[in-house]
Amino acid sequence: MKELSKWRSPRLECEVTVARWGHYGAPVLLFPTAGGDAEEVERMHLIGALQPLIEASRIKVYSCDSVAGQAWISKQHSMAYCATLQNRFDAFVYREVVPAIRADCDSTDIEIISLGASIGAFNAVASLCRHPDVFRVAIGMSGTYDLEKLLDFRGDESFFSASPLLFLPGLDQGPGLDQGPDLDAIRQRFVLLATGQGRAENAEESWRMANALGARGVPNRVDQWGADYHHDWPTWREMAPRYLAEFAP
Repeated sequence: MKELSKWRSPRLECEVTVARWGHYGAPVLLFPTAGGDAEEVERMHLIGALQPLIEASRIKVYSCDSVAGQAWISKQHSMAYCATLQNRFDAFVYREVVPAIRADCDSTDIEIISLGASIGAFNAVASLCRHPDVFRVAIGMSGTYDLEKLLDFRGDESFFSASPLLFLPGLDQGPGLDQGPDLDAIRQRFVLLATGQGRAENAEESWRMANALGARGVPNRVDQWGADYHHDWPTWREMAPRYLAEFAP
């Protein structure tokens, strides 16, 4: 059921891995946490939690290495380098991973669900906001969306286009390469933001993202789980199957 693909990314200038579980169903791009690789979600038993949906051919799950996140947490690089790498990672997802998913699905235009937890949630939501032509639903679990604050990116212009919290307020309606993504297209998509209230959770991050989306007319929903749901894999193993069952045909 599992297949691994490896290649050297010209955008990231390193070898990358994309993992796939399942053969049929709606394609889901599952982003790992900040330091995770493509197989992290399997090691942490998230793929196991999704097994009923995979075996029912409702979803086919893909995951890629968190190359930018690995650079952030290493604390060995400058703010400018990490901000630039985040944009390169986005280009890698859009220009390399998405075409690989579409080729694997034998479709040139199939739309993808993006999903992630913690900083993976940032990547899931940012991918939809930057590329609404590709991603139809974004599911962010226990999201960490203010990377400026977390990673001390404040004032770095190269990070502006990477963060929906920064670029959404000034996004012009209609298409335009100079203005960023097409706001009208984003408004045809949906963002689900789920957060617990337990240990290490920060529900305010999800509400802040929801407010930024809502202010621009982007459909979204915040699901606030209880105090027993912590910022940890058991929470995400319960959230992910519920939401993918909702949004996968």
